[in-house]
Amino acid sequence: MNRVDDGTALAAVGLGKRYRRRRGHVLRDCSFRLPAGRICALVGPNGAGKSTLLQLAAGLIRPTEGTLTVLGTSPAAARERFAYVGQGKPLPPQLTVAAALRLGAELNRARWDRQAAERIAYGHPTPQARDGALDPTARIRSLSGGQRTRVALALAFGKRPELMLLDEPMADLDPLARRELLGALLGEAAEHGTTIVMSSHVVAELEGVCDHLLLMGGGRIRLGGDPEELLAAHTLVTGPARDLTGHTVVESRDTGRQLTALIRPDGPLSDDWQTAAPTLEELLLAHLRNPKAPDLFTEDTEACEEKAKTEEEETEEGRKNQEESQEENQGTNEEENEENARA
Repeated sequence: MNRVDDGTALAAVGLGKRYRRRRGHVLRDCSFRLPAGRICALVGPNGAGKSTLLQLAAGLIRPTEGTLTVLGTSPAAARERFAYVGQGKPLPPQLTVAAALRLGAELNRARWDRQAAERIAYGHPTPQARDGALDPTARIRSLSGGQRTRVALALAFGKRPELMLLDEPMADLDPLARRELLGALLGEAAEHGTTIVMSSHVVAELEGVCDHLLLMGGGRIRLGGDPEELLAAHTLVTGPARDLTGHTVVESRDTGRQLTALIRPDGPLSDDWQTAAPTLEELLLAHLRNPKAPDLFTEDTEACEEKAKTEEEETEEGRKNQEESQEENQGTNEEENEENARA
């Protein structure tokens, strides 16, 4: 059952981040809404801003401009309700695996799920599943990158969060561990309604697992929504080179005699076009290769932007009314002062 009251896990409006030592913005004019209870793939090339966005959501850094709400409130206020696993996975190197889990239990007494944490760390009680399981007495400093990832994920699962923010969680895992992690994530979402955000630059490892997609490029969200809906909005066309006016062309390749293009059809196509459904990878790569292609969001994201726009207009109207009221009061005070001076 979903535990987020307003149905929104993350919502950003005009979000931007700029570091002093870097030219330009890492994020700029980034707006989106992630409904609660989804398994979301945050994809994009290296340097697109995925890690920065997750760090903002985790409250580790502050935005330069715009707003970002987490579970209907600020990241700081929601800290106990979400879990974050960064790429660095900072863990106390001197602790054993078992001690690290005990520390997690001590820091999250009200929410800690010991069975969930140990299931990720130690695996199931079958010989095959325990091949990649951790030794409870092993110290963190002696673990491989993939094993440290398993400890970090065990701590995240043990917290029993409403929202999990995972930055490249499968980068250090072997294929068997990846499959086990994905199964655990699916079970977590199905049983507890947990919202999960996973960043990756490898589309194939998340395809078929996630029911929500956020594509980052140029420091903003380029595509957002249900992958099936996004795919249904696009068509691959092949035919004699001709004008595609009236349709939104995301990307096209013209050999002189034949044109191949990924488009968003706006009306029927003539019979001389051969059409096909694009794959998710084709869709994402086409948008990344063409930064000028119009962004596309589902209705959920559009509703978020419209709501934010309405709130901004209401705030501006309230500010103007307050200024007018202050001016009227100031004028009244000036008149009273003049009358008192004459008296």
